[in-house]
Amino acid sequence: MPISSAQHISLKKISLILVLLLVTSISYSQSIHYNQFWNEIQFNRTINKKWSAELDLEGTYSSTDYSSNLFDKNIQRAIRGWGHYYLTPRWKLSASLGYHNNKDVPEIGQFESPEWRFTTQGTYFFHKTGYTLSTRMRLEFRHLKNQEDDYENVLRYRQQIKYMQPLNSKILRQGVVYAVASDEVYIKTQAEVTGESFFDRNRFNIGAGYLFTDDIQVELTYANEYLPRSTQNKIINAASLNVTFNNLFKKLHKKLFQKPETTVED
Repeated sequence: MPISSAQHISLKKISLILVLLLVTSISYSQSIHYNQFWNEIQFNRTINKKWSAELDLEGTYSSTDYSSNLFDKNIQRAIRGWGHYYLTPRWKLSASLGYHNNKDVPEIGQFESPEWRFTTQGTYFFHKTGYTLSTRMRLEFRHLKNQEDDYENVLRYRQQIKYMQPLNSKILRQGVVYAVASDEVYIKTQAEVTGESFFDRNRFNIGAGYLFTDDIQVELTYANEYLPRSTQNKIINAASLNVTFNNLFKKLHKKLFQKPETTVED
């Protein structure tokens, strides 16, 4: 029985889909996978109505080619200081300086590469009833060491969109559980230390958080990161734990050094 034009088009579509699935499966099978654990502790301090400061302490652990344990190797330590300026209720402008100690871990193809990173960013908030949507534009100036022990400069741009929704309240406050999801695209300039590709990576993040108090917050998420590379693509599945303290040292100082109130007796 002859094949009609409609059936012919359908067969072409099916063939195209099968080819795309085959190419995808091949590229996926050629990728190397790692399990990782990311942890970050944030200390935020309000200076006034327009300004705030932030200190971040970060650590990254990874599985290797020889072990699937996500805590097998500590591959990075980092410290960053931030300054935030609240231009309007919707716009927050930020800048930071950080030091990243990328350790020598040949088991995952990583060499020792100390890095200084200067960052500027703008965050725009779409305030909606019941949830918050934001987009973040971040430009990073990276000064890091390559395998020849020379330092290279790399510019990297990151564009993120983030969604947050309280689950047992309309606002974020003490005792509230919230859901969070984000996706971020990274593009960069070419360099020996970071590779020749223009597209650096894509990071998808989804999870939940809880506010123990208005000033102590814990967030646990799953992150999937895709890194296209000329030799071998990388796919990272990571558990991420972030703990945030707001005005912690300021309140501790107030409790420790505040003079007790005195009363005058008649």
